[in-house]
Amino acid sequence: MFPVIYDFGDINIFGFSFHPVINSYGFMLMVAFYSCYYFLNKDLKRLGHSSSLAGDIIFAAAVGGIIGSRIYFLLENFDQFILDPVGMIFSGGGLVFLGGLLGGLLAVTYVIKKNDLRWTLVADLVAPLLILGYAIGRVGCLLVGDDYGLPTNLPWGIAFPNGIPPSTYSIFESRYPWVDLTGFSPGVLKVHPTQIYEIVLGGGIFYYLYQKRMSVQTQGSLFFTYLILAGSERFMVEFLRINQKYVIGLSGAQVISLLMISIGLWFLYNPLSQSKGHAPKENQ
Repeated sequence: MFPVIYDFGDINIFGFSFHPVINSYGFMLMVAFYSCYYFLNKDLKRLGHSSSLAGDIIFAAAVGGIIGSRIYFLLENFDQFILDPVGMIFSGGGLVFLGGLLGGLLAVTYVIKKNDLRWTLVADLVAPLLILGYAIGRVGCLLVGDDYGLPTNLPWGIAFPNGIPPSTYSIFESRYPWVDLTGFSPGVLKVHPTQIYEIVLGGGIFYYLYQKRMSVQTQGSLFFTYLILAGSERFMVEFLRINQKYVIGLSGAQVISLLMISIGLWFLYNPLSQSKGHAPKENQ
């Protein structure tokens, strides 16, 4: 694990002391946003738009995504929020992708409406980038030892002794009492590296959607295909994660994943109207 990429140490300026560090998770989030900006700007330029539009969309996605993910995190941990609302709101955790997806979607929709663009057109351009950003974000999770899976004895299992939280027997016993620890001994446990699973699956989905974006027959279909593939990926991997299953044997993320799949399937067979918004001609 590499939670810190570079530690600048203590810096004293005019009597003020600072200890700046470059955290790996924050760095990977930056890489994710800049990567998405690069690909989106490339496609928007092809369609005759300025770079500022790509910046506006990515900025809206970032702000809306952070707010949405924080709200989802607080709702998922509502019992802790009631006990310590201020601490939970301003804690370092809580960047939950599924909440961020909804928050980012609403914020980007505002930018689309403001610029009188077709929602379906922009949604198709953004679809591959959503899963790209997700996969890059999972690299950050791997580096800090966060969002790992259930204990395993498989040879590719990874131990996170300094993870968030550490993958120790005592941590599972106290914080995740619903996890079956039969067959495991006290100490640091190896767990399913679900971050790697999602990096690989997310990368594959990105490649498929990005290649397909140039041959979209019905605007919006690529975005709804993304909902199906991303929802299916998360639904399957969730069986190996430590999130509590409390809705007919499914976790909250799996319920949302099923909703994503259902919405995607519905609109693939019942396409949205193509009449609203401006669709610029492609530059030659």
